[in-house]
Amino acid sequence: MSRSPVRDFVVGLFILAGLAAIAYLSYNGPGGLTLYASFDQTGGLKARAPVVISGVKVGQIAGIELGSDYRARATLNLDAKLALPTDTTASIQTAGLLGDRYVALQLGGEEKTLKSGDEISFTESAVILERLIGKLVHNAPGPNDKTE
Repeated sequence: MSRSPVRDFVVGLFILAGLAAIAYLSYNGPGGLTLYASFDQTGGLKARAPVVISGVKVGQIAGIELGSDYRARATLNLDAKLALPTDTTASIQTAGLLGDRYVALQLGGEEKTLKSGDEISFTESAVILERLIGKLVHNAPGPNDKTE
């Protein structure tokens, strides 16, 4: 089979178009509205984890870093069409008993809305199953403890 410069050129253009499409989608995902939320404990929350409202994905976690107050600061990349009240809360949830972590947003009742670059003030950190079990074990009455 002989090489055809025109065919090679078309194949090269096709590959470049595919790479450009992948780059565009990875940088311009569902975003447009960037918000920040600080948590005491992320519990294994990772970048690219979903952000949901009422179970519907509205964005993803762009990144997590340590903030100046030594709390985990998550960057939320959300759909630009959202108009979230300023008293919106963000909580880290688990899909199922031992599933992946995600951020759930609960809308508040304020009329003012969050703008891109704003911080979500009300957050709830992840519940760590190991810590709950440890507290239960340490607080359980021993065999010599009297209950009255």
